[in-house]
Amino acid sequence: MIEETVAKIEQAIRRAGDADPKHKEELIRLLGQLKAEVRGLPAAQGEKARSIAHYAEAAAHEAARKEKSAKLLEMSRGALQESVVGFEASHPRLTAVVNDISALLARIGI
Repeated sequence: MIEETVAKIEQAIRRAGDADPKHKEELIRLLGQLKAEVRGLPAAQGEKARSIAHYAEAAAHEAARKEKSAKLLEMSRGALQESVVGFEASHPRLTAVVNDISALLARIGI
């Protein structure tokens, strides 16, 4: 399930035709790191990981839309960041990857 979600995010990024290729490649690289971190989670953490993946998908969807809504972009980024609260202590690398994705999206105005 999580791998499917990350694959959808990658597809959305690749479809974002007007995005800077360097930013797209960095997002793809970060998603690769996200996949690796999620694969390493214990089964008991699956629900939380699915939540993180869901919010990451929503943020990527909003980022890839041609007609962007600043409010929806901010909400999706905020939900993504909030979904990792609590994971920070037990999964610092996963949290760092999600924060890197959010920061990159913010830097490029998404």
